[in-house]
Amino acid sequence: MIKTNQILSVLASLSLLVGVVSCKESKKEQVQEERIDKAGMPKIEVSENGHYFQTDDGKPFFWLADTGWLAFNKLNRDEIKTYFKDRKEKEYNIIQIMTVHSLGVANVYGDSALVAKDLSKPLVTEGNDFNDEEAYDFWDHVDYALDVAEEEGLFLAMVPVWGSPVSAGEVTLEQAKAYANFLAERYKDRENIIWLNGGDTFGNENTEIWKAIGSILKTANPERMVTFHPRGRTDSSDDFHNETWLDFNMFQSGHRRYDQDDTERAYGQDNYKYVQVDFDLKPTKPTVDGEPSYEGIPQGLHDTLQPLWNDDDLRRYAYWSVFAGAAGFTYGNNHIMQMHENHNKPEAYGSKKYWVEALDDPGAGQMKHLKNLILEFPYFERIPDESLVANQGEKYDYKAATRGENYALIYVYNGKPVSVNMGKIKGDEVDATWFNPRNGEKTKIGAFKNEGVQDFKPSGEEVDGNDWVLILTSK
Repeated sequence: MIKTNQILSVLASLSLLVGVVSCKESKKEQVQEERIDKAGMPKIEVSENGHYFQTDDGKPFFWLADTGWLAFNKLNRDEIKTYFKDRKEKEYNIIQIMTVHSLGVANVYGDSALVAKDLSKPLVTEGNDFNDEEAYDFWDHVDYALDVAEEEGLFLAMVPVWGSPVSAGEVTLEQAKAYANFLAERYKDRENIIWLNGGDTFGNENTEIWKAIGSILKTANPERMVTFHPRGRTDSSDDFHNETWLDFNMFQSGHRRYDQDDTERAYGQDNYKYVQVDFDLKPTKPTVDGEPSYEGIPQGLHDTLQPLWNDDDLRRYAYWSVFAGAAGFTYGNNHIMQMHENHNKPEAYGSKKYWVEALDDPGAGQMKHLKNLILEFPYFERIPDESLVANQGEKYDYKAATRGENYALIYVYNGKPVSVNMGKIKGDEVDATWFNPRNGEKTKIGAFKNEGVQDFKPSGEEVDGNDWVLILTSK
């Protein structure tokens, strides 16, 4: 017979066990909730008017990306943390990155992406213990980068396969389909991926391969945005605008000066002209300059004796395109895009600077000022409006203008006077302010009647790079 004290002892033990289990479950749920709160990414979608991006709760999302093209290949885990942390602190929200650059690509740990350079055969091994270099593969390293990006609140705009091996005939349509299905399945639950189909390639070449990749990625994961990253001085809208998988357009304004552009459209450095074309297309889709001239890269790209593009040029590309109606901007840096190592041996395009040092190049820290300026005003009502400018010029004298109902913004690149056709926004009077794109500071000018033509002169010399934004707001 079981004694009473034995029964009580058993009950006490059971009660203690239940309490421990309950405590463990409670802590487990708490950890899960903390992880969700920390890592939850907003869903990015096209705004109702079709021109911009928003989060799924209707808030504006300004595309501010950096080109970290070779991060998967050349950075170790600690370096990935350093890079993503820095870009988050500088208020970027997207990193554009190559997944498979070439069919023989391997990461910094020596892990190859593919079996025998066959795109249809990703080299996947079991396990992904990041404390053991022998226990993970190329794709686990990509997973790790996605985890770190998510912790920082960053999206990775991933190019599935760069255009070079496709253009070289090293990828068949069937291999491309198999690879796209692999990506769609492996990353179906990843919330911080945007797909950049293509990769510095012409959309009118190997078109069926690019259509197949885009269609598979979009069909399998309809909530992931997809676009096409084209060759320099071309636009995704040239070949894919009406494709259902293409959520938004991307153009590459390229790295050439006016006198170096030998294309038929001959936009030269006028990247805003791509935006003007895309803005009026139907169906309406957002557009972004996904690769302008890079900070620290030779003008014309290949001749290292040419002058280098600098932060002034990056600001010009940014403000010109966004004021023309783009949904954001992608910054680029010669040393960062190829993750140049810490040595004096020149790499592509004459790069000699360690990528970590280039993180603080002037242009990299200035892009946030554009983002914050645009988000300061009613976002979705904003339209481009060149009619604001009464003394419009060409090339570096061009003045980009945008407005809403109660505000107008006009960008001048070279410190020259701006003549404004007033009366384009509401109100009998407007307040005028100068905004400095180099540091985000504002200087009040005063109040003016909202009629006729009014002249405004920025401070400083009339010289390229003395750029300013004139802000007009209804009183």
